[in-house]
Amino acid sequence: MEVVFTQDVPNKARAGEVRRVPDGYARNYLLPQGLAEIATPEVLKRLHKITAVGDEVRVRETAVMEELASGLDDVTITLAARITPTGRYYGTITSAHIAMELADKVGREVERRWVEISEPIREPGEYDVTLRFSTEVTATIHVNAEVEE
Repeated sequence: MEVVFTQDVPNKARAGEVRRVPDGYARNYLLPQGLAEIATPEVLKRLHKITAVGDEVRVRETAVMEELASGLDDVTITLAARITPTGRYYGTITSAHIAMELADKVGREVERRWVEISEPIREPGEYDVTLRFSTEVTATIHVNAEVEE
């Protein structure tokens, strides 16, 4: 089914793009949520307006993300967990743990999908973690993984 996206959908399309998507995805998610409309001739005529609105939203979001990123550069957070006798954590410290701790520290919501770690943290130590807010906006924070007493 051909749809015109009315809003940005992460990892799918930007507002104003025309894409072919599975029928079920369109009927069950995109259309009810108001994220897309079926690509009819009338909708295609309004396409330039949808694209302009999407661009405005993207510019505002980028400005907010740049402000957040500038405040987060070189922030240090500390996470603690129990370790095994071999010195490894019983579980792991994941991007969700880092996002929750960072949100508590800065007082703003931090989505876990912004946190990029190559693999979960399994041992105590110091790690540099990249936060990717968008393709253009990134920040680096320091994570101290410690032993929980």
